[in-house]
Amino acid sequence: MATKAKASAASLSPAPKKILIVDDHPMLREGLRGVINRERELIVCGEAANAAQAMNAVQRLAPDLALIDITLPGKSGLELVKDLKVLHPNLAILAISMHDEALYAERMLRAGAGGYISKHEPPEELIKAIHLVLDRRVYVSRELSENLLRRFSGLPQTNRSPMEILTDREFEIFRLLGEGSSPKEIARLLHLSAKTVAVHSANIRQKLNLKSTSRLIRFAVQSEGFKQVTGGEPDRVR
Repeated sequence: MATKAKASAASLSPAPKKILIVDDHPMLREGLRGVINRERELIVCGEAANAAQAMNAVQRLAPDLALIDITLPGKSGLELVKDLKVLHPNLAILAISMHDEALYAERMLRAGAGGYISKHEPPEELIKAIHLVLDRRVYVSRELSENLLRRFSGLPQTNRSPMEILTDREFEIFRLLGEGSSPKEIARLLHLSAKTVAVHSANIRQKLNLKSTSRLIRFAVQSEGFKQVTGGEPDRVR
């Protein structure tokens, strides 16, 4: 009887929520899979290393949540989130990154992600973030949450980035320049003409008060994943 009761209870328990991991680093995917699969209510249903694989995996596997790294080869996580929200509006999305949230978090939220978490956070915080986003709530750091509240209340904000004045397309070009891509490579990756990339680059220089393309490139490749971009004056880059 006890065995039957346990079997009945197991059959009534909800199926684990399916998580898709999108990251181009195999070792990191393995680590994330281990953390997630330790949770009884969660299971990793698949993995993808780039945006094209992710789109295919979402179509095949119908995950409940996609855990998406921002920096992917080719099309970025930002563009992937936009595409997924158009084609799969009910998919929950949690962005994960090693980059400064002052640069990326709000853009990812505007694109349709339900949260943003740093790769530096402990495993228990990742699990907390996944559950919140699955419950259709928003997960961000306390600092970002306070800044958003300050914005709505009209109070001064901390840790603002000059990158916020760039459009998403301009920011994508800036990101690719920082990764070492040439204008021709950027045009190919983003399916743009070389002329369009040049126009965007000129707009970026004007907005950031940079005098030349070489200064723009030096600014974009600053160390530690653009962390230094969140402070200082762009025009002083040498």
